[in-house]
Amino acid sequence: MKIKQKTELEFIIIMASLMSLVALSIDALLPAISDISKSIHIVNPKNNQLFITMIFLGLGFGQLISGPLSDSFGRKPVIYVGFIVFAFASFICVSAISLEMMIFGRLLQGIGLSAPRTISIAMVRDRFSGNYMAKVMSFIVVIFILVPVIAPALGKLMLDSYGWRSIFYSQLVFGFFVMIWFWKRQPETLKPENKKKFKFSLFIEGTKEFLKHKNAVIFTLFSGFITGSFMVYLSASQLIFEQQYDLKEEFPFIFAGLAISIGLATFLNGNLVVKLGMYKLVSIFTIVFTIVPIIYISLFSEESNPSIYILLVFFGIQFFSIGFLFGNTRALAMESIGHIAGVGAAINGFVSTIMAVPIATFIGSFMDDRALPLFIGFFVCGFLSLLLIAFLQFTEKKKASF
Repeated sequence: MKIKQKTELEFIIIMASLMSLVALSIDALLPAISDISKSIHIVNPKNNQLFITMIFLGLGFGQLISGPLSDSFGRKPVIYVGFIVFAFASFICVSAISLEMMIFGRLLQGIGLSAPRTISIAMVRDRFSGNYMAKVMSFIVVIFILVPVIAPALGKLMLDSYGWRSIFYSQLVFGFFVMIWFWKRQPETLKPENKKKFKFSLFIEGTKEFLKHKNAVIFTLFSGFITGSFMVYLSASQLIFEQQYDLKEEFPFIFAGLAISIGLATFLNGNLVVKLGMYKLVSIFTIVFTIVPIIYISLFSEESNPSIYILLVFFGIQFFSIGFLFGNTRALAMESIGHIAGVGAAINGFVSTIMAVPIATFIGSFMDDRALPLFIGFFVCGFLSLLLIAFLQFTEKKKASF
């Protein structure tokens, strides 16, 4: 039986729901990190960030498998297998009695979730291209952002009512619902004539093709720096708000408010990108992303943390900038590689994530009693991203002069 999707809106919501599995697995757990830490007897609080970074590490490596497989066997079957792996990993996390067991479970969760995360982007590229693809991605991210808005509050509610293990069970229930919807309503987007015969050299050939496209390489590296700096915030937010500011009860609502700033920017991007173009918006907001931490560092490098209200203003502006960068840089990287969308999305996701994990781990190791190291990390990542844009502009001008 041929599946027919009624509207483009339904496609956007389904893709956002697939991506939201990742956000839910990260953000809903944030209020429970200290409780999990006590339950599995973690001595050093800095090890708590491993709950976040390990799932990203799994996401990075998993994409190298799920992306190429989806180019050969279709998008939908690989997503189903990924969810099964995620479900198995979730039961490992629930049963964890040590840090090592929890890390393994989170790593395996990331590998499983790499399928819906990566392949949803490939499915968007299967259907759209150019600035309109960026517009669709923006609307997907707007819906996707709703999960970080409600996830910490939902996680806190589950934690207080049923304990931290219930958070993992709720993720499974949500994921099962999304899989049923995806199965019943989403047609396969990979056309039969675009399927590639499965062979172990498929990824190697795809990588060689990927490297031929300068924009794909540049904006993949760009994504790595931005994702890395944001990952530090994700892994350190619990330490900043609960320990440095003693706002454990307020933490879910603060996190939600900051997520809204990203969502607002992403929504505006969906309308502005068609008028101004992806490249111009990325250039503008990379500058903003780099300047904001310079101001923070100059004001508070010799002092303790500012008031929570001042900190939230700086975070809000920074994340508003990120809202214009996430979707656009991914779309710019994918624009020229639609013919290898699965492998291309995998390489893009793998490289950006594998870059992000050590960046987040390194910067996170300096987090103690101030938020300053986070803003230093923002600045360094923003500056390196600006260098990439400058390099791209230089090569384009040099090419045009010949």
